Amino acid sequence: MTMIDPLIVFTYKPQHKFSSFLCVCFLIIITFVEAQSNLCRTSCGNIPINYPFGIDDGCGSPYYRHILDCSELGKLELRTPSGRYPVHSISYSDPHVLVTDPYMWNCQDGDNFRPTRPFSLDTSTRFSLSPQNDYLFFNCSEDYVIVEPKPIFCERFPDRCDSSCDSASYLCRHLPECATALDRSSCCSYYPKATESLRLMLKYCASYTSVYWRTIVTSTTTDSPTSQVPEYGIRVDFDIPVTTHCLQCQDLSKGAGTCGFDTQTQNFLCLCKKGNVTSYCKDLDISEHRRASVIAGAVMGVSAAGAVGIGVGIWFFKKVRAKAPITCGVQSNENRLF
Repeated sequence: MTMIDPLIVFTYKPQHKFSSFLCVCFLIIITFVEAQSNLCRTSCGNIPINYPFGIDDGCGSPYYRHILDCSELGKLELRTPSGRYPVHSISYSDPHVLVTDPYMWNCQDGDNFRPTRPFSLDTSTRFSLSPQNDYLFFNCSEDYVIVEPKPIFCERFPDRCDSSCDSASYLCRHLPECATALDRSSCCSYYPKATESLRLMLKYCASYTSVYWRTIVTSTTTDSPTSQVPEYGIRVDFDIPVTTHCLQCQDLSKGAGTCGFDTQTQNFLCLCKKGNVTSYCKDLDISEHRRASVIAGAVMGVSAAGAVGIGVGIWFFKKVRAKAPITCGVQSNENRLF
């Protein structure tokens, strides 16, 4: 956040301490405005943060508000109802997030299964489990789960084919990175269509893991063929809500602003480097006096009580500045706060 130099801060001679406090509130608003260009961070560690995401409140799309968290060490995490998960990467061209789940089975576990919990997503967001995920379940009770080779089972019971857990799947026979990790345990492959089905499977299975299929380019020619390799992790697909307002805001010819939103109303805001909030950053018809109150509420998350106090401070300042002598960096016994 931009700091205020105490030697150049303008002050006025207040009559009492409360007036000094109101003056400080007014200066805080100005600081918020000037700091706006640095509020929307564009990366966390080595992972780029672009629209529709934001790791600072008021940045990006409100559909993904409070979804990503960046630690002081630059570690990015995805928040879901089932926990917080480290983000491995984000793709914006093929919109998806790759996360790792520390609770799932991994090669080092072998036949020793740790307590686990199912991964879930908030259905109110625009996230969805990718169909490129495969789920492997271990040591399932055959009294409750249909564990059979899928091709044979589907030939016999085509109407129940989707409910079977394939014990002859390719991934069970070729576990990524550790083909022989399982010695005494059974394995089957099943794709849950909803979080509830995943929860039910784990009720009758010892553990599970998720494998996604990563696309790789196998040639440098123009028509580069691709192939897919299995890797542990969860691929989460997302939508990018595109609006005319956001496209105008990001347009280089119109100032290259950052798409954001008002944290109180969740209405669209174009956040500009100079601190103004408008439809797009070269819109000179927008009065600059709107900047302070909008940004203070939209991006810095000022509390309701604080906002009222700041508003009173502005009113009081306007009322007294015609009578109050202005000084620069002058502190006396009359205007000091303490």
